[in-house]
Amino acid sequence: MRGKRAIAGGRRLLRHVMFQAALVASYHNPVLKVFSDRLRAAGKPHKVFITAVARKLITIANAMCKARQKWTAQTA
Repeated sequence: MRGKRAIAGGRRLLRHVMFQAALVASYHNPVLKVFSDRLRAAGKPHKVFITAVARKLITIANAMCKARQKWTAQTA
């Protein structure tokens, strides 16, 4: 495949919610801001690093559910 790719799998509403959450987290969460800034500095397109942040958010949420923990703010 050549050109830009589109995300089409999964539930559309959940995808949109995760994209918005990742967008906010990439600017305001200290840990995810460092991650997104590193990808941005590497020249990745906007949608690529926001999708990477969304995947990281899902991983964090799954780990919290498995450990039955509540969200606590972390510093970088």
